Amino acid sequence: MSATTHNNGETSGPVLTETPEELAYELRAAEGSIWTGTRLAIGIGVFAFASLAFAYFYLRSNNAFNLWRPRGITAPTSFGAAVMAFTLAAAALAVLAGRRLRGGQTTDWQVAGWAAVLSGLIALALQIWEQTQLPFYPGSSGYASCYTGWAVMNMVLILGGIYWSETLLARFMRLRRAFTEEGGAAGSPLPAARLFRANVEGAASFWIFVAVTEVFFWLLFYMI
Repeated sequence: MSATTHNNGETSGPVLTETPEELAYELRAAEGSIWTGTRLAIGIGVFAFASLAFAYFYLRSNNAFNLWRPRGITAPTSFGAAVMAFTLAAAALAVLAGRRLRGGQTTDWQVAGWAAVLSGLIALALQIWEQTQLPFYPGSSGYASCYTGWAVMNMVLILGGIYWSETLLARFMRLRRAFTEEGGAAGSPLPAARLFRANVEGAASFWIFVAVTEVFFWLLFYMI
């Protein structure tokens, strides 16, 4: 970028000096950074939940003084099943929204996207409410400690997916006119549209990770 000075001494605004090849490279780099950032976020989540899974299996196998789960107390299974169901629904709707957007069906994408946000909010609310209905204190046993840690981590995970989906929907609402004039969000060659589509794909991948994590720990804490 540079400024241009005219004969009358006035200076105009910045002038684009990059070549088309340089602009295309920068755009591909931005798309790649979104792809890489998404995988890094998922990787960080994997390591965080892997540490929780290790603590779960270690304490359960050790079972010092039979304090892993005294009297077989379990967190409320009805709440757990409801949280899992709404989380899976949010993930499925987020993936469906991405597919609808790729097909050029922006209205369907918005409906599915907002439905995913709503499902995620319900799951988050149920997870929070469940903590008021626990039949044990957070540190009363190994199971109770692991469950409390998982509940907090699960809230953060679901909230992350909700925030990502909601910001995408809000951004689409702001840029809808520009996307429509250039062929729609699914086919617009605008840099903003390409980065938007990359973000939608990243959000769908993140929601898949949320769903897999939810099912795995639901089995550990409610079924086994």
